Amino acid sequence: MTRFDEATAVKTTGQGTYEARLDATWSVGDKLHGGYLMAVLARAALESAAGPGHPHVTAVSASFAEPPEPGPAEVLVEVLRAGRTVTQVRAELTQQGRPRVAALVTLGLLDDADPRWTSAPAVEMPPEESCFLAPREVPGNAFPVPLMDVLELRLHPEQVGFVFGEPSLRGRLDTWQRLKDGAAWDPLSLLLALDPVPPASYDLGLPGWAPTIQLTAHVLRLPAPGPVKVRLSVTEVGGGRMDETAMVWDSRDRLVAQATQLAAIRVPA
Repeated sequence: MTRFDEATAVKTTGQGTYEARLDATWSVGDKLHGGYLMAVLARAALESAAGPGHPHVTAVSASFAEPPEPGPAEVLVEVLRAGRTVTQVRAELTQQGRPRVAALVTLGLLDDADPRWTSAPAVEMPPEESCFLAPREVPGNAFPVPLMDVLELRLHPEQVGFVFGEPSLRGRLDTWQRLKDGAAWDPLSLLLALDPVPPASYDLGLPGWAPTIQLTAHVLRLPAPGPVKVRLSVTEVGGGRMDETAMVWDSRDRLVAQATQLAAIRVPA
């Protein structure tokens, strides 16, 4: 098993109930990563409902009610409908009897065929070795990023001005991403790439915590082997909230996943 498989594993404890052990490695600061939590819920949905015709997660829409803690958790799963082309599942992650994350998960069958048409050409990136490797300990940052122990993330060298107090103010961050143990990307692990760190608000001169309120992810096809390229961009900031869009291309420059996210943000007066 890969490190991701181990960290997202669930064990059935009864009809529609699963036990999970949330791994603190998959965290930003002391908060578990949103894409990781979505993957745990999607894993339970697959265990509960996936048949031979619907082996892949194709969409997840999750609401983050309260940050869960690393350690034991329970996932409650209800199959809403098992149809010919998709299976739809409701999943909820709880701790101490309180709901922490709830999601609607759609399962189906993906292939690796090229798109018939696309309006989203791959972002252009310099070679990986020319890009800035995101560290676990960020100088001047108030918290470490344990996620960087398992995820290799490299920022476009023209977009690291925020590190030196000189953000571009375009609200966009482009990255290369790989799983550090060499595991191949799959529909579940792509949920990690769809919730990139740091948030693109850093490129607007707005550093700090940006907790996810709601995230909707679509997985479009099976990714080719190799790293993925990710563009995270801010659409709008206001009212203490931020709207972000993430797009992921595989090593063949095909769009393999995309997501929209509503996050809280603290804007200085």
